[in-house]
Amino acid sequence: MDLYLRMWRVEWKMSTDELSKVYEIWMKLKNEVKKVIVGMDEILEEIFITLLCQGHILLEGPPGIAKTTMAKTVASILDLDFKRIQFTPDLLPSDIIGVKIFNQIKGEFVTKKGPIFANLILADEINRASPKTQSALLEAMQERQVTIEGETYELPDPFLVIATENPVEVEGTYPLPSAQLDRFLIKSIIGYPSKDDYITIMDMYGGYNVYHADKVVSKEDIRDIQKAIDKVILSKELLDYIASIIKEIEENNNVKWGISPRGGIAVAKASKAYALMNRRDYVTPEDIKRVLKPVLNHRIILSPEALFKGITPTDIIDDAIHRVSVPI
Repeated sequence: MDLYLRMWRVEWKMSTDELSKVYEIWMKLKNEVKKVIVGMDEILEEIFITLLCQGHILLEGPPGIAKTTMAKTVASILDLDFKRIQFTPDLLPSDIIGVKIFNQIKGEFVTKKGPIFANLILADEINRASPKTQSALLEAMQERQVTIEGETYELPDPFLVIATENPVEVEGTYPLPSAQLDRFLIKSIIGYPSKDDYITIMDMYGGYNVYHADKVVSKEDIRDIQKAIDKVILSKELLDYIASIIKEIEENNNVKWGISPRGGIAVAKASKAYALMNRRDYVTPEDIKRVLKPVLNHRIILSPEALFKGITPTDIIDDAIHRVSVPI
C-alpha cells in the first residue's frame, strides 16, 4: 500500500511543500479565529473545506450564535474583500448585482456594481428574500459572473458566499429552491454552545474590550492552495464507495429525490479538501464519512410519509453509511 501511494505521488507530483502550505494556512486560520470565536470548530472546518473547493456554504442556526461574526473574522484573516447583504422581502435583484444608470454629463449609461462584487459575501437571512431575488444569486454562485442588462461581468477571485438561515422564525420567509440549495457545497447546522463555552463567551465579551483577529493569509495563498485539490488521490475503490452510498440513499423508500451528480462531485471534492487539511495527498474512508452529512443533508428531498414520521436527511445518510461496506 505504501509503495502504491508513493507511485501515485510521483505521478501527480504533489510536493511536501504543497501539503505543508495547505496545513499551515489552515492552522493559521484556526488559531486566529479562536481569538474571536469560542467553539464552532466543526463549522470552521466546513468553511475552510468550502473555500478549498471554491464552493459556497449555508449556515443554519438560531440568532445570536456568531454566524455573522464568523464570516467577518474569516474574511479579515484571509484578506478578502467583505460585503454583507441583509436579505429582506423587498430586496430586488438589482440591489445585489447592480444596475445601469444614465450619466447625464457623459450622455451614456454606466454600470453601478452591486455588493456581489466582493471576495466573501455574507448573505444574511437568505430565506427572507423573494424567489425572484434568490434567482439573482444562481448565476453568481455557479458561473462566478453576473449579467447586468445584457452585459456580463466576472466576479472577483476568490469568490465565496456564506449564507445564513434562521430555522426558528418561518413567518415572512421563503423556502430556498432546490436548484439554489444544490449550489451550496455544504450546509452546516449550528447549535447552541456548551456550558463551558457560554462561560468563556460571557467572560470575553461581558465588558468594553473588542477582540480582533490579524490578517495572516493573502489572496494569492488562497488561490495556490485551491489548485492542490486536483493532486489529491481518490482511488477507484473509494469512488465506488461514494457512488454506493449515493445509490443507497436514492433507493431508500423514505426519499422522494436523491443525490444529483453535482452532489457526488461535491462529496469527492470535499473529501479531498479534508485530506489536505490533515496533511495527506490521498483520501481515506474516514475523510468521506466526515463530509457526507454536511455535503448531502440539504440535497435529499424526503417523501411526505417520511416527514410525517419525523425522519430527517441525517437519518437517511446514517442508514446508508451503515448499509454500505467500507472498502479495504
